[in-house]
Amino acid sequence: MIATLLGFVYLLVLACLSVYGLLGLLTLWLYWRHRQDKVPRPILPVDLPPVTVQLPIYNEQFVVRRLIAAAVSLDYPADRLQIQVIDDSTDETVAITADLVRTYRQQGINISHIHRRHRQGYKAGALANALQTASGEFIAIFDADFQPEPDFLRQTIPYFLTRPQLGLVQTRWGHLNPDDSALTAAQAMALDKHFVMEQTVRFRANLFPKFNGSGGVWRRACLEEAGGWKDDTVCEDLCLSTRALLGGWQFHFLPQIVAPAELPATISAYKIQQGRWSKGSLQCLLKFGRSILTAHEQSWLARVYAVLAMSAYLTQPLLLLLLTLQVLLLALDFPFPSRLFLFTIAGLGQPILFVLGQQLLYQDWGRRLRHFPALLFISVGSAPSNSRAMWQALFSHQHIFMRTPKGKHNYHLPFDGIVLAELFWFIYSAVGLILAWQSGNFGLLFFLATCLLAFGYVATLSLGDLLRRN
Repeated sequence: MIATLLGFVYLLVLACLSVYGLLGLLTLWLYWRHRQDKVPRPILPVDLPPVTVQLPIYNEQFVVRRLIAAAVSLDYPADRLQIQVIDDSTDETVAITADLVRTYRQQGINISHIHRRHRQGYKAGALANALQTASGEFIAIFDADFQPEPDFLRQTIPYFLTRPQLGLVQTRWGHLNPDDSALTAAQAMALDKHFVMEQTVRFRANLFPKFNGSGGVWRRACLEEAGGWKDDTVCEDLCLSTRALLGGWQFHFLPQIVAPAELPATISAYKIQQGRWSKGSLQCLLKFGRSILTAHEQSWLARVYAVLAMSAYLTQPLLLLLLTLQVLLLALDFPFPSRLFLFTIAGLGQPILFVLGQQLLYQDWGRRLRHFPALLFISVGSAPSNSRAMWQALFSHQHIFMRTPKGKHNYHLPFDGIVLAELFWFIYSAVGLILAWQSGNFGLLFFLATCLLAFGYVATLSLGDLLRRN
């Protein structure tokens, strides 16, 4: 009786995961359908509108010089460009930034240093505070790890001038350090797939496109009409995007314009980033799910796609549940149906998207695929930390905005007990692998072996970060 009940739940979890796998196949089909869609590039006008460039930072002493240097190098009329360094720092970054801003101001550059002595509202609060003194009709935002090209504004601003309902232009993220390690190479593959495939589809097919938090330009009127920056989620970018789209504004994506950024160099930094994204996505789903589904001015496909995309991180706890049930059922000698392999067909869409993303961007795309195992391992191995973040989104009342540490520098991150969970799942997967081999359930070996290697890989990298800090 227990085995039958667990078997039913197991099939239900498989079915749920298959839905997200089918989302990958749908994205693949939609990309093929819209691959030729293009918006004519507008002519650069003589009279350019005023723009404010906002640089939100928090304890970024190792990258702030590079960030500000890139901002002041933007090729745009000096009398139409304002730069705001929005600084919530509590370390040496404050003095470094103040000195840099003073130097550039002496050179005649319109740059200001806005320093708060508190972090009320975190990034959203800092951006909202700085907007009060922003003079631009358009607001470009770059996080601390970005390094925009000098022609960024000249490439993006003209799209707004012929489309009064265009509220946002988002560019593709590039990578400053993809070859540092297998970890950074794997992250680069994941982001390439997201921007080249998923974002292209969402923008061209009008499937609730979104702002990625950096490397984009907002029309100020859109930002303010949508309610401005809110701090009730840790994904203020997704929150604002959703409100703007529900308000009838249009977005545009420019995959040919690249905003290079630094990838998290350690697994600890990567887990902080992914944990924030998974928590924020679930917070936005809870906040906007009903509004999206009832937005009848949007197509039914757009509404379903948006909800599935916003809930995609739920695959992480579902994966852990699937692993838990699979090992329990193996211990109970449950007869796994031979047709379960059909569920794996749905999962083919995501790997194809990764491969196609590399093929579209790089001539040496085949060589780059050697990092696919690392991508698979960090995607699976981060399930415990992302699941914890989503648990916090559901049951915690305090949501601290955890910045992503930049570079290889020691930020003295405290020990994160989630590594113990990673080690537990490593051992649990090993038990399942032994049981599957002994019982002749060879069809389960690939999944169990992947989990074993993934949790072992992430736990090893996590312990390595801890040893380097000590």
